[in-house]
Amino acid sequence: MKIILTLFENVQCRLEKLKLNCISITDEGCAALASMFNSNLRELDLSRNQIGDSGVTEISSLLRNSQTLQILSLKNNCITEGGCHVLAAALNSNPSNLTELDLSENKLGNPGMKIILTLFENVQCRLEKLKLNCISITDEGCAALASVFNSNLRELDLSRNQIGDSGVTEISSLLRNSQTLQILRLSDCSISEEGYKALSSALRSNPSHLIELDLTGNDPGPSGVKQLSDLLQDPNCQLKTLRFLGPAADEGCQYVTGIVGKNPLLLRELDLSEHELGHTGVNQISALLQDKHCTLNTLILCRCSITEKQCLILTSALKSNPSHLRELDLSGNQIKNTGVNHLCDVLKDSCCKLERLRSVTFTDKNQNDENHFV
Repeated sequence: MKIILTLFENVQCRLEKLKLNCISITDEGCAALASMFNSNLRELDLSRNQIGDSGVTEISSLLRNSQTLQILSLKNNCITEGGCHVLAAALNSNPSNLTELDLSENKLGNPGMKIILTLFENVQCRLEKLKLNCISITDEGCAALASVFNSNLRELDLSRNQIGDSGVTEISSLLRNSQTLQILRLSDCSISEEGYKALSSALRSNPSHLIELDLTGNDPGPSGVKQLSDLLQDPNCQLKTLRFLGPAADEGCQYVTGIVGKNPLLLRELDLSEHELGHTGVNQISALLQDKHCTLNTLILCRCSITEKQCLILTSALKSNPSHLRELDLSGNQIKNTGVNHLCDVLKDSCCKLERLRSVTFTDKNQNDENHFV
């Protein structure tokens, strides 16, 4: 790493992005980063290295002095509350450049999260994306989010934290007041029906900003699904991407396809993975694809028990209206050679706009083979 960083000693160096993800560096390697503050560096990724709190201390001089660094990823680096203190102090002394910070998979806990959120108290803070995925926070940590609503924050990721329904209730104040938040990720956060109710209520009171919501891996139950379906029918709702089906939410397939069918301009991405759609579900999706007003760009149907006959129904729909879908994922379905042939027919259509066809598994000579179309 030290050798690579000597590049920045050359005044003609124009490196703007440096990704040193998982290269076994420690705090010792981080000490060399001080030489980079006069560089053109805009993005630095040190994810999955064991730099710890002492490594953050070494990086702090770069953060205090850089006039160009906009994106910093320190994911999975054994950073704790102590490192958060150092990081927050450095960023508060030079708050006007950094727009994206990823501290996911560190043991920050509630105290660490609260320290990081103090950054937003600085009126010069320009952070737009904050990723705190799997940092061991609970509802207590979420309470500090109330201070964020006057910020520039556009994307917040709290996935894989056990915040539960009470944590979502704390987040609701942010959702009710934020004028900037567009993307919220809360996958695998132990949210149940009550949490979905609080979330839907908050979004209905301020529906015009959020365009992407990820609740994958939570269990909404029948009432939670109903709450979200009602939200989708709100004419002011701007959600374009919705991921919310948990392991016990098969009934959600019918709700989602039904609602989007009524309002085909609504979603740009639909993910119904790992749910057995059955003949009815496939027919609903096909009807959606055939709708001339449909603006769906991405359709993910991974491991949905789709058969070769059901694949024919889907491809027939795509042939009738081939101009909108850009990405289709049918991986983990036994569509066999027949299904693949139907997909190839779609790709031959000059009006087809598919750019990515993911991991189609089919059988050839009694052997399973996996093919990737791009």
